[in-house]
Amino acid sequence: MSDRFLSASRMHCHDAASEAFAVEFGRFLDQTDGVRNPDRLFCLLSTFALNFDCPWIAYGCLTPDKRALKPVRGDAKVMLQYPDEWQERYCKMSYETIDPIIRTSRTRACAFRWSEVYNDASTTDDERRFFDEAATFGMNSGVSVPLHDPDGSLAIMNFAQAGEGEFANRTINYLQLAALHFHLRLAKSANSSGSGETPALSPREKECIVWTAKGKSSWEIGMILGISTNTVNFHIKNVMRKTDTGSRTAAAIKALRARIIEL
Repeated sequence: MSDRFLSASRMHCHDAASEAFAVEFGRFLDQTDGVRNPDRLFCLLSTFALNFDCPWIAYGCLTPDKRALKPVRGDAKVMLQYPDEWQERYCKMSYETIDPIIRTSRTRACAFRWSEVYNDASTTDDERRFFDEAATFGMNSGVSVPLHDPDGSLAIMNFAQAGEGEFANRTINYLQLAALHFHLRLAKSANSSGSGETPALSPREKECIVWTAKGKSSWEIGMILGISTNTVNFHIKNVMRKTDTGSRTAAAIKALRARIIEL
């Protein structure tokens, strides 16, 4: 009797969780309906991912002849919500050249667990060390969603969490649907806004460029935000790239004029 009761309880909890996730996914679809701002779309996706204990997500595009995640044309985005130190490390070590997620995404049509790639016989020692190092920054497990476009370009959405357990199939299904919806909304937004679209900055990039506009040095910004000087410089360089400017001052001015930031 106790085993039967325990089994029924587990089934009830499973059904309740499924219903809760379905409700959250429906809410995500409703919240993104009509939204055109890329930052807002990314923020809503980030919030949805938290339902599955994924505090870190990243989205980027590749051209058919490039390996690195980078903007494609004028309408694509690179959006990162990863630990600052891992972003800095990834850039400094040019890890896009060995990133096994990029390699795998080129030949996959559906979402895949990072553990699948790690344990695959074709994965090299360098590629496994890439995952091992990511784990030292708290990203112990993840799921990647390849998003192939008809023109041959590829976007990748990554979801990462600190837990070492495997992602449930149901979780992967919801994350894949959310990633696809985000990708399509972003493409629709880009097509409707044209080449004059406002650059999308991450929350940390906005913080760094706001303090730059206030006349603070990288060291001072680092002290204010509790991050290293190198990390501050990393984010400011990203802002300069996204705003197509040659100096941090010019980037701050352009961000202010575009109302991306406010003082």
